[in-house]
Amino acid sequence: MSTEVVTLGCRLNALESEVILRRAREAGLDDAIVVNTCAVTGEAERQARQAIRKLRRERPGAKLFVTGCAAQVAPEKFAAMPEVDRVLGNEEKLDVASYAGGGARVAVSDIMQASTLGDHALAGFETRTRAFVQIQQGCDHRCTFCIIPFGRGNSRSLEPAAVLRQVQRLVAAGYREIVFTGVDISSYAPMTLGALCRWVLAETPDLARLRLSSLDPAVEDRDLIALLADEPRLMPHLHLSIQAGSDMVLKRMKRRHLRSQAIAHAWKLRAARADLILGADLIAGFPTETEAMFDDTLAIVEEADLTYLHVFPYSARSGTPASKMPQVPGDVRRERAERLRAAGERKRQAYFASLEGQTAHILAERGNRGYTEHYAPVRLAKDAAPGTLVRARIRGIDGGLLIADAA
Repeated sequence: MSTEVVTLGCRLNALESEVILRRAREAGLDDAIVVNTCAVTGEAERQARQAIRKLRRERPGAKLFVTGCAAQVAPEKFAAMPEVDRVLGNEEKLDVASYAGGGARVAVSDIMQASTLGDHALAGFETRTRAFVQIQQGCDHRCTFCIIPFGRGNSRSLEPAAVLRQVQRLVAAGYREIVFTGVDISSYAPMTLGALCRWVLAETPDLARLRLSSLDPAVEDRDLIALLADEPRLMPHLHLSIQAGSDMVLKRMKRRHLRSQAIAHAWKLRAARADLILGADLIAGFPTETEAMFDDTLAIVEEADLTYLHVFPYSARSGTPASKMPQVPGDVRRERAERLRAAGERKRQAYFASLEGQTAHILAERGNRGYTEHYAPVRLAKDAAPGTLVRARIRGIDGGLLIADAA
């Protein structure tokens, strides 16, 4: 049987799973499962263990590897599972030798010693119409709710020349949209993220669309703001890691921005590009959060004009300072998260309604689905080849999708 990679968690994990699959094939690994885990919450780790047990029942004879952030943070927990054959750290999972046979059952190095980011270039993606390029890894900040720096290590960036090589290889393979991703891409070095984007776009005239993953609102990247104003190939959709709208909660989270800064940053970005659409990560029910503090988070949806929300009810993660703070009851966290999601849904539906009758360029995917420049999901009325850019007119809304006809 073939080797399968099961991805849990973030976009970066999804990208790395593509690398893992290739490394496993290069090593000649057969009849195996690699579970690429997430450690962002205790619930994510529980789900990983549940998935491992289910996979073992479904494929009892396969060799089962566990890797990713949960394996990096708590390798002993996964090594103790009888279903698991080998545990790999986040550095080891991208090494072909890890899948070539032999070696210790647990291969997890000290991630804090990692100082470079390997050029894990891919020729393409088997399951996506857009391509992701990892430009950065790790994080130097220590938010009180977050375990990720201990799973990913300190911040390190891919050399600009290596970024350009990956982008040009993917564009030559036919990809029209590239997404720059990482743990904290706002900390990209040795140049600013905006300068990197401008250089890559200038050196790759055939790249139709460049999109960015989550940005830190504490970082004012003047190069990026200037690029937004004069480069239409940089997509007018940005996602901000805001997390909360209360100054007290932000301080207890150990975030590097305050409420007023996040709002000002959102409007500064929008001033550079009038049609810019913003999304944000928001946490509901962080330890010590009162109803008044939550109201500040609810209000920031309107005050920063946020359209796409990623809402998370706070989930305590063992090993983080926030897990030792006074906890908000679980039912309150969930109720607040639902109110935030409802606010986000109202904003999204209002935005979708404003698009009716307008023309958009849609990156087509399988099943006649696709995304506009502003990352609005669309169903096309006629067939379109996946990976092509289609000019279409928005004629309505059906549930969570826009409906569009070829223009």
